[in-house]
Amino acid sequence: MPLHRRTFLRAGGVVIGLPLLDAMMPTGRGAEAKADAMRAKRMLLISRPLSLHTPNLFPTKAGKDYEVTPLLKPLQDHRDRFTVFSGMSHRGYSAGHGADVALYTGVSPEGMRPGDLRNTVSLDQEVAAKLGGDTRFASLQLGGGDMSWNRKGVKLPSESQASRAFKAMFTDGTPAEVAREVERIQTGQSILDGVRDQAKALATNLGPADRERLDLMLTSIREAEQRLQQDQAWVKKPKVTAKPITDDHQNDGKMLERERQWYDLTHLALQTDSSRAISLYLWSHNERLDVPGLTLAHHDASHHGQDDAKLKQLAIIEEAEMKLFADFLGKLKATDDGGTPLLDRTAIVHASSMGNASAHTNDNLPVILAGGGFKHAGHVAFDRKNNKPMSNLFVRMLQQMGLEMDKFGSSTGVLSEV
Repeated sequence: MPLHRRTFLRAGGVVIGLPLLDAMMPTGRGAEAKADAMRAKRMLLISRPLSLHTPNLFPTKAGKDYEVTPLLKPLQDHRDRFTVFSGMSHRGYSAGHGADVALYTGVSPEGMRPGDLRNTVSLDQEVAAKLGGDTRFASLQLGGGDMSWNRKGVKLPSESQASRAFKAMFTDGTPAEVAREVERIQTGQSILDGVRDQAKALATNLGPADRERLDLMLTSIREAEQRLQQDQAWVKKPKVTAKPITDDHQNDGKMLERERQWYDLTHLALQTDSSRAISLYLWSHNERLDVPGLTLAHHDASHHGQDDAKLKQLAIIEEAEMKLFADFLGKLKATDDGGTPLLDRTAIVHASSMGNASAHTNDNLPVILAGGGFKHAGHVAFDRKNNKPMSNLFVRMLQQMGLEMDKFGSSTGVLSEV
């Protein structure tokens, strides 16, 4: 018995969407064309507000046979599935951290006037307007920040707490049912308990490949729950009689754990086809990571002023972050999406609005394009003094998603290198 594409497992306040299974594919005449249309294309936009140290990112040689740099080393298992761009930016921006709001809108420089922001639609919302009707969430904004903007230039709220994002994706009942499911997670139980019998019954009617896909998805959900349990345990604070500390330093060392958690939830959202347009803001500031050899917070290290000691500390932080990004790409690559790796159907941009966080400059941005079925070209090097408009890449991405557009933001054309 064929399954409908939008088949869910339901129990109480829980609703779980299934990945694309062979049993959902059409059969008979014209089945191949119909099946290809069902294999959705997705987009993920990642923002790192503290940028990456580009001398550790950009290779000196262009092309596919570039030499591996420290920040690209963790990504080498996916070398044929990503492109790093140098000499790219939204030309004319000079707002420092303030340019963060326009990273994925590419609004003209006139819209970035201090105190008079006139933003336009962001890339994820352009996709959501065309493709969002086929998923439970037209778009997902995760991690906080100011990444997503509607067609009128109004900012869309972003969920800054992973536990609330998880609840939104996997609990869908009355307030009492939702509260009960959240409490179950906090006490070490699983929302999968309520759908376990359904999953077992479903598995008996699936082929070996589909059973494996189903098992991988359920395992991913359980791992995400475990991370949420750890997060809940961490934020419980003991009662003390000492006077409260009045500074703003955060000494929890959980930055990497938080980023891993967001990547896990993003993978689940893509795997279950909960949304095809996702923005992810990976904020970090004053945390001191629990990493050997590290004594500075991320913000302090990123504002290095070319101090060698700070640059060494920054390298430790950023290499750890890039390893997490590589692990995320590995998960997408290992996730089967109807016979195709999920990574190949997900266009991912990993970028920042600043090319140099220490100097607060907005040119020569650290831009990585991964997945999406592009003709990846290794290192694409543009003019470091006369940057290629980043919006040209956005037009190329929209066309790859099947949207017939030749203009976006402040684009001057369409990127042809990938």
